[in-house]
Amino acid sequence: MSATFVDHSPLPAAGPPPAPAGRRGRPWLTLVAVAFGLFMVGLDGSVVSIANPEIGRDLHASTSDLQWVTNAYLLALAAALILGGKLGDRFGRRTFYLVGVVGFTLASVAIGLAGSIEGVIAFRAVQGFFGALLMPNTLGLLRAVFPPKKFGMAVGIWAMVSSVSTALGPIVGGLLVEHVSWESVFYINAPIGVVALVFSALVLPQSKNAADRHRFDIPGVVLLALGLLVVVFGVVKGETWGWSSGTTLGTLAAGLVILLVFGWYETRLGRPAPGSLPGSDRERRGRTGRRGHPLLPMRLFRNPALTIGTVITAVNFFVLLGVIFFVMLYLQNVRGYTPVEAGVRTLPLSLASVVASPLGAALTERFGARLSMPLGMVLQAAASFGVLGWGVHSSYAAMWPPFIALGLGVGMVMAASSDAIVGNAPVEDAGVAGGLQATALQVGGALGTSVLVSLNSSRVGATLTGELTSAGVPGPVAQGLGKAKDAVAMGISPTSGDMPTPLRAAVTEGSGQAFINGVHTAALVTGVLCVAGAVLAGVGLRRGVGGGGAEH
Repeated sequence: MSATFVDHSPLPAAGPPPAPAGRRGRPWLTLVAVAFGLFMVGLDGSVVSIANPEIGRDLHASTSDLQWVTNAYLLALAAALILGGKLGDRFGRRTFYLVGVVGFTLASVAIGLAGSIEGVIAFRAVQGFFGALLMPNTLGLLRAVFPPKKFGMAVGIWAMVSSVSTALGPIVGGLLVEHVSWESVFYINAPIGVVALVFSALVLPQSKNAADRHRFDIPGVVLLALGLLVVVFGVVKGETWGWSSGTTLGTLAAGLVILLVFGWYETRLGRPAPGSLPGSDRERRGRTGRRGHPLLPMRLFRNPALTIGTVITAVNFFVLLGVIFFVMLYLQNVRGYTPVEAGVRTLPLSLASVVASPLGAALTERFGARLSMPLGMVLQAAASFGVLGWGVHSSYAAMWPPFIALGLGVGMVMAASSDAIVGNAPVEDAGVAGGLQATALQVGGALGTSVLVSLNSSRVGATLTGELTSAGVPGPVAQGLGKAKDAVAMGISPTSGDMPTPLRAAVTEGSGQAFINGVHTAALVTGVLCVAGAVLAGVGLRRGVGGGGAEH
């Protein structure tokens, strides 16, 4: 799914932007221009899950490798989103939007040409970095040219473009993988990127914050990126190293320590400078009254609605991207659907999220995030528990209700969390709050893929031999096939052409059931996590928070 975040912060009180000169700066042309880049990123976010099984077969990639195809992109995106927005504010949003478009396009082509799983992973990280330059500046450009009364409409169209590109991803990806190649999933960004670059260069105005002369918090950027990378690496390797091993625990602890140092540094950076008294004109201006300008001001987390919204955003995409990863393996490798057939079967999920976004926004405006956020979490919990009813031979009638419930829940939580995070931040920190939401989204998705696939793999390894035996595979053969647990964790049956037909059928049945055992474990964990999220949001959010009741 796409990494969508909506800036709900109050618009400047100043009058409408000055009339554009020529075609540059015309609001609707600007919207069309940024829509091309947004569509490219949104489409890429949902086609990769379709391509993953084919990438694994063609490049002989392990489950861990495929996790990193997703995680390398998400981590690079998450680590640089706030920086990308600040670069645009400081040096020009048009400049860094165009840099993002060019870099994203070239990285997409490089992924298709890489020829190895290591190359794919490396260029996915590069792609994520340039996506982080592109995405935050789309809204910045719209905000600079649209008058306040029409900005809400512009953001609504912006969000619709993101949702439509996400919904089309599985279909487009399936057609390309089935009839062309998995590389074409990335090559398709080339023509879109060229059109986006040419059109944007002709119509986009330059806009930036002329008053911003602060130094960038480079140490904060480095600490945050390094901490996230180490934590997720520990999670990804936990299944291989063993969750209780010293290597796993040491890696996770090191990552958490780096993130704690990041929090300490950001807190220290945001404290008043010596000689600046609280409430003084110098501190209120925020220029010389503080030691520096942190990448992520820790004072934002004093607001409980903002903090809870951040946590729920991470949970939201932890569940979504983690579930999508093993659902695609199930549909293609266990059930034998083609990529197009798998894409069509998951379309209800994407379409439901398109419907749920405006519905969630309306509910949040009317009743506040205290209703819409727990409701979205409950819908996701229902979807997760619905997956517990899936089996090796389940009909599609058992699949589509969880897909719809998950899509509705994700869309509703996105609308509510946007209001809870950005709507409850001080006006001067609204941009940082938007970056915080996007970062939580990306990190949650990366951890979801890692944790849930690791849980799936562990459960498959623990039950594979027993399931093979129960399916009729002789004991010695079942013991030998137990070494193929990594393949089975990807939904691939460890059969060979020289196996007798009855034995091949038994191996296929037993390995499929072991994979389903892993899926059930992952679904149970996500269901419990969503219930906990619903309780946290319902209890922690005060009545009236969100939907115009935000406390500024």
